[in-house]
Amino acid sequence: MKESCAQKIKYAAAGLLAGAANGFFGAGGGIFIIPLYTRWAKLDEKRAYASSVAAILPICAVSAAVYLLRGGVEPAEALPYLLGGVIGGAVGGRMFKKIPPRLLRRAFALLLICGGVRSLIG
Repeated sequence: MKESCAQKIKYAAAGLLAGAANGFFGAGGGIFIIPLYTRWAKLDEKRAYASSVAAILPICAVSAAVYLLRGGVEPAEALPYLLGGVIGGAVGGRMFKKIPPRLLRRAFALLLICGGVRSLIG
């Protein structure tokens, strides 16, 4: 599928918002990318989730490098989370093909709601 210049600009804008969210909050780029990919850029849901993961990796690497260079992160403290995240990412990636888009959408919505409630009261 050949993508138009307008579609590429929309993808870049979604990436810009995701990068800004990641830089500000240390995470959360997918919160912007997935809805923008599905609604604005018209990607199907499975492709949007997969594209989000592919886009978030370099975004996170850049954000982590900035935090590291500015003394905002202690690598030894982050290592256990990194190891668990690698294992969880591998398991989730393998399960991804088996999960219907409707269930993915609901799980994503639940994650957003839980995170929002926790931020408000926590």
